[in-house]
Amino acid sequence: MKRNTVDIVTLGCSKNLVDSEKLIHQLELNGYEVSHDAEDPQGEIAIVNTCGFIGDAKEESINTILQFAQRKKQGMLRKLIVMGCLSQRYLHELQDELPEVDSFYGKFDWERIIADLGKTYRHEAANERHLTTPPHYAYLKVSEGCNRHCAYCAIPIITGKQKSRPVEDIVAEVEALVARGVVEFQVIAQELTSYGTDLYGRQMIAELVERIAEVPGVMWIRLHYAYPASFPMELLKVMNRHDNVCKYLDIALQHISDSQLAAMRRRITKDETYKLIESIRREVPGIHLRTTFMVGYPGETDLDFQELLSFVRWARFERMGAFAYSEEEGTYSAMHLKDDVPEDVKHARLSLLMRVQQEVSSEVQQSKVGRTMQVVIDREEGDYFVGRTEFDSPEVDPEVLIRRIDALGLRPGMFCRAHIESADDFDLYASIVRK
Repeated sequence: MKRNTVDIVTLGCSKNLVDSEKLIHQLELNGYEVSHDAEDPQGEIAIVNTCGFIGDAKEESINTILQFAQRKKQGMLRKLIVMGCLSQRYLHELQDELPEVDSFYGKFDWERIIADLGKTYRHEAANERHLTTPPHYAYLKVSEGCNRHCAYCAIPIITGKQKSRPVEDIVAEVEALVARGVVEFQVIAQELTSYGTDLYGRQMIAELVERIAEVPGVMWIRLHYAYPASFPMELLKVMNRHDNVCKYLDIALQHISDSQLAAMRRRITKDETYKLIESIRREVPGIHLRTTFMVGYPGETDLDFQELLSFVRWARFERMGAFAYSEEEGTYSAMHLKDDVPEDVKHARLSLLMRVQQEVSSEVQQSKVGRTMQVVIDREEGDYFVGRTEFDSPEVDPEVLIRRIDALGLRPGMFCRAHIESADDFDLYASIVRK
């Protein structure tokens, strides 16, 4: 083991990734050599930044901790630290069940981690971070926590009430990142559309996005995790006004039947949801919508599920994910509703929903063939340069593959015009358009 070396593993969402990036920077300021998500961890200290959102995520976090615990037993690791959402929520249970772990910390205990390592937390660098993404894009977390209290969701239990960052702080971070070469920003929050209500007394997401769009050097801004109830329609005007605000919106809808929306405490109706989707598509022609649905929630009937299938066929979401309901301790649904949909029914519904969406996604992909689109290059891989269009977020959306032999001179971070020649369910294949 090499002294003063740390491996950090980040599990869960991109909000966790931003937390890890800030911790990495603090560790580096204190003389540590840090590796992130290394395939072959070699550090004397391991820090696992956990996720505790749903059952599968919790299981992945536990398995990762156990893998590092085994390394420690074998003498390949000196110290094992666990932080993040899982330990924020289950601190005492984890302490009892995982004695191999040296220290557990919550989601926001970076200062205490540094202090317990015998080092000094640099408050003047609290908003600085070591980017783990390719250098041309970054995730930009604008708030933490959530005030919505949907019946199934444990996030407010873990992270607490919404805490928005001041507009000026966010714009200053964007300016600093642009100076480092970042040109693309994925704006993220647990609940993006309520940004600013705690600081300014009103929704400020439209004004914030406009301010970011006006920063010289910002090429693309992409928005994640909007909430459908009380959606700020002025945000769509900003999207139309600025070419660098991507025509892309991640808006989790969860379901469409009125009975399920009410049971989930989503504060929106079926009719309002249909009208919202119509309004978004009318106000921003060509927009790509990403959404998420849940199947098998308590009380979901066959009729409820058929309504959901019909809605997905009608809405033709360009991007969609789905998951089966799993009961989360401490939530309203866990305490007051019976998990009455059998597991085999949940997974059959999930499978059918994704098959319907696959047909839609395939048609969306094929509709791009023959078009010329702007593409940012993310990396070189085998015989291809791999990039994305404005309609594709990193890690979760389709990619564009351009043969290297036809695109000499490209490099990661460059934008180019590409002619889409063919498509499959997951990728587009393109050639460079020469001026």
